[in-house]
Amino acid sequence: MMKPSTVATIAIGLLLGVQPYATVGQTPVAGPAATHNYARWEKEISAFEEADKKAPPEKGGVLFIGSSTIRLWKTLAEDFQGKNVVNRGFGGSAIEDSTHFADRIIFPYEPKQIFLRAGGNDIHDGKTPKEVAADFAEFVHTVRAKLPKTEILYIGLAPTRARWSEVDKGRELNRLIRTMALDMPFVGYVDADEFTLGGPDGLPREELFVQDRLHFSPTGYQLFAARVRPFVK
Repeated sequence: MMKPSTVATIAIGLLLGVQPYATVGQTPVAGPAATHNYARWEKEISAFEEADKKAPPEKGGVLFIGSSTIRLWKTLAEDFQGKNVVNRGFGGSAIEDSTHFADRIIFPYEPKQIFLRAGGNDIHDGKTPKEVAADFAEFVHTVRAKLPKTEILYIGLAPTRARWSEVDKGRELNRLIRTMALDMPFVGYVDADEFTLGGPDGLPREELFVQDRLHFSPTGYQLFAARVRPFVK
């Protein structure tokens, strides 16, 4: 008999109209997928491992993982003073990259909470919201296999001027993952959507981003941290 977590993830995949993985007997295995270049991150992942050898993070903390929004969060420790936070973001990454490298940059820390902020690059590279949501389901399944009681929280995407044409897809991804989280034990959703809006032209506020209009400015990170802070244990 398959475990409830396995059944739940398969059901979610079917609900989304995609299959996050197939099963052979009782063992989940990856289904057919386009070639993904994980090797491009080897230098950054190896750097994390070298840093861990010199100063191993305390286990049982709060792990922030994902793409450039996490990597560039230089004030993370300051924003969550008194908390054992670990930053393992690597810019440009997709959700499946965090899943692939879980053995190296998630499991060694045995975190009590994982905050994942990724998905925007996935959509920008051509994936549909349903496909990205299925990648999130696979991330949860992978983490659950070794950390069954660790809380996983997905930080929703926020509109940016640089990728305004993708805002509807980002919001659909947020909706899908929020819906999934409601039916998953120890999984939550952090709403980080509307806080970037309010510019005089109805678009995201310029002062919340750096010159590329994609990544947060210090002011943007202050508001972003305020959205996340209530969820950090």
